[in-house]
Amino acid sequence: MNWQAISFDWNQVRAFLATAEKGSFSGAARALRTTQPTIGRQIGALEEALGVTLVERSVRGLTLTEAGRNLLDHVRAMGEAATLISMVADVNSQDVTGEVTVTGTDLLSASVLPSVLWPLRDTAPGVRVRILASSELENLTERDADIAIRHVWPEQPDLIARHLGDFRANLYATSDYLDRAGRPESMRDIADCDFVGNADPERLMAPLHNMGIPVRPESFVMSSANGVVAWELVKAGYGVSMQPEVIGEAEPTVERVFADFPSLEFPVWLVTHRELQTSRRIRVVFDTVARGLSERLGRRQP
Repeated sequence: MNWQAISFDWNQVRAFLATAEKGSFSGAARALRTTQPTIGRQIGALEEALGVTLVERSVRGLTLTEAGRNLLDHVRAMGEAATLISMVADVNSQDVTGEVTVTGTDLLSASVLPSVLWPLRDTAPGVRVRILASSELENLTERDADIAIRHVWPEQPDLIARHLGDFRANLYATSDYLDRAGRPESMRDIADCDFVGNADPERLMAPLHNMGIPVRPESFVMSSANGVVAWELVKAGYGVSMQPEVIGEAEPTVERVFADFPSLEFPVWLVTHRELQTSRRIRVVFDTVARGLSERLGRRQP
């Protein structure tokens, strides 16, 4: 299909994007402050204009078709571009100022957020960002934070969440450690290594066992509830640890323990409260974080 030949109705596009992100017509209707039948009609009109089915309806809910999934990234880019255009126009008439609190795990906050947030110094220098480094699920509804980076879908119905993609994790150790201990030649050999764990290292045992690595509790010679400390223990050569690939691949002193070890994936959700719809300062930070993290996750952004 030649997408460029289609003349889009932006209201139809917004309806499709909101439905894809909320997972239902009713959720999209609440987000866009309209009615469920209106959302259904707008998506139906978009499908008719494109000549494809974008959404499949069943008793189990809504799912995107292959055509819908292919279109989603383009539509999301259109939405981001429209928001940026609106924000540029707003900035010309009123400065964006004030404090915004962003929370994420300690390792993510220390290793990824500094570069992700850097564009704000040019686009919104009046915004002050406070980073709350925490592995706890901060309560956004009680304003412990304005924006949270989470690995689980928030259960509170009054929060707004966007799935940015999935981080991949793998087993890493320093080259010096692997020189001393011997590089594993099979998945089974990895179980003989020393491990660095988090606050609850035994949670990692089940997925490793499923992959044929019978690691034992006593294998974890070092552990820490603080992700930055655990990563420093890895870099100090204490042993093997499961770490995000975006961090592990950027560290020259470490390497993957086993080249054929399959990546573990965990979702990344960017979550905020409904003030996103009315607060420009929160919107600016939310979109900057979304764009920066999505780029690191390999998803195209405007």
